[in-house]
Amino acid sequence: MSKLVYALLICLISASPALAAGIDTGDTAWVLMSTALVLLMTAPGLALFYSGMVRRKNVLGTIMQSFAVLCAVSIQWVLIGYSLSFGPDKFGLIGGLEFFGLQGVGQEPNLDYAATIPHQAFMLFQMMFAVITPALIAGAFAERMKFSAFLIFTLLWTTLVYDPVAHWVWGVGGWLRVLGALDFAGGAVVHISSGAAALAAALMLGKRKGYLTEVMPPHNLPLTVIGAGLLWFGWFGFNAGSALGANGLAATAFLTTNTAAAGAGLSWMAVEWIHRGKPTLLGLASGIVAGLVAITPAAGFVSPVSSIIIGLAAGIVCYASVAVIKPLLKYDDSLDAFGIHGVGGMFGAIATGIFATVAVNPAGADGLIFGSAALLGKQLIAIGASALYSFIVSIVILKVVDLVVGLRVAKDDEVQGLDITQHSENGYSL
Repeated sequence: MSKLVYALLICLISASPALAAGIDTGDTAWVLMSTALVLLMTAPGLALFYSGMVRRKNVLGTIMQSFAVLCAVSIQWVLIGYSLSFGPDKFGLIGGLEFFGLQGVGQEPNLDYAATIPHQAFMLFQMMFAVITPALIAGAFAERMKFSAFLIFTLLWTTLVYDPVAHWVWGVGGWLRVLGALDFAGGAVVHISSGAAALAAALMLGKRKGYLTEVMPPHNLPLTVIGAGLLWFGWFGFNAGSALGANGLAATAFLTTNTAAAGAGLSWMAVEWIHRGKPTLLGLASGIVAGLVAITPAAGFVSPVSSIIIGLAAGIVCYASVAVIKPLLKYDDSLDAFGIHGVGGMFGAIATGIFATVAVNPAGADGLIFGSAALLGKQLIAIGASALYSFIVSIVILKVVDLVVGLRVAKDDEVQGLDITQHSENGYSL
């Protein structure tokens, strides 16, 4: 009887490609669900978050940017983006084109990245990170960039900036990965790179017409808050999904993500209350997003108590960058893409170097308060390399796009609004 049972088990295992390949169905389900959650962050999460903060005449144009990025980068990723980011290493700087058009990216696992899920599941999960990153940049030049210029910039930036930086940090053989810099879910890859590009774009395009001389309040704060809620919801896939399995590390990342968001929301609200006399809903929502940004590189490397400290500090740091430094320097980062994502991502990477511990994740390293200053130095190198590379290449891309199609809409079009002039639509029939 025992021999019969053994024979039946062997037959079942050999008949199941998933079991034979070592694929875990629970891990696969979690990663696919996380992929959908990260997609939700871009459209409609970020689309609503940004569109509520612009003026009524630009609501559709802002939403259009997020949805267009989702479509454009999804195709770019399948053709070359995934291969450049996660293909076989070339000198520590970029992946090769061996995965061009997803050749060799099938239902079997890629043991270099995730041994218990299909290679295609890993590819899809990473696709959604590539999608949301250029969409974040759009907050810096909201209400003034041509839609044609936006599309060209997005595809060039994703190929020339996002893909190489993703390989540096996450690709096998990438030089920052070899160095030992830690980035659990995209502090450098997503937030620092997009934040640096956002600053470059804000400086290149110049201020909106009437900036600092006209009042430009958000036209629909409920939309923004709904978007913030969707971002918070989707961020669990962003961070906890980066464990690449339904396991204890995913639970830790889920917990630290929520705790940091809560802490940053409270600290932003408190410091705004002290600074301006009253707390605002926009401030609370902004603080929550700042906490989510800051915990992203640290989520799978720090304890829950450390995540509280990171969140509380992030709310204060990002508030200062938005409410104090930006008015002082007078640059027009329309929706604070640099102030929240760039500054928050840098702070989060530094915090990882301080609070990371192998007690949470043996695959990580001990940070400064656990007796090692080496990790903090590596994090600073990753911050500098990612920010500087993104800023310089973004400036070059913007100049090229400006020469080809022009970056900015005409003054009359800007006054009339991008919804009508770029898309022949109205967000509201009033």
